[in-house]
Amino acid sequence: MDTLALAEREKLPDALRVLLQEYPRDMWEYDPGLDGLVRFWLDRHLMFRQLLETMQDGTKALLDQRVAIEVYVQALSRNGGMFVNGLHEHHMIEDSHYFPKLTVLDERIAKGFEILERDHHDIDALLGDFVSLANELIGLAASRDPFESAVGGFHKDLQKMARLLDRHLTDEEELVVPVILKYGAPDPG
Repeated sequence: MDTLALAEREKLPDALRVLLQEYPRDMWEYDPGLDGLVRFWLDRHLMFRQLLETMQDGTKALLDQRVAIEVYVQALSRNGGMFVNGLHEHHMIEDSHYFPKLTVLDERIAKGFEILERDHHDIDALLGDFVSLANELIGLAASRDPFESAVGGFHKDLQKMARLLDRHLTDEEELVVPVILKYGAPDPG
């Protein structure tokens, strides 16, 4: 068992959180280095969390028969597309531009960026499953009985994805934000 794997860990090891001790989360808002790129990046993370929460709430409302299937399917298609496309783009930019530049700023946390890149591969697999299940669910919308039985499983998958994505985003924030607050944001070029 890999205790640093996304599905297994509760947080990054303390040795990789060394800059978090110097720049604790509760002080980020007061640091002038938080503006610009870092604030935009954190807002993207918030958006991904909110989209997942919206999809979970919508699925729960459907299970509780508080929303029509047609309304749910339209919202799932719109929110799911924004979620998947946005997260793929976000991870691609991190892996190809930002992580390589941040890795060299402090060798004590370099391994953390390797872990985050592995997470991206795990999340890609989850997103692939999400797309397949969401498309299957949308395809079943015309057949009420199979649709309703599939919704419960989809809701559980959304909960699992939300837990794992939050773990990843939190770890990423606690690695990236302190390194940028200490050394400055890398040139995006």
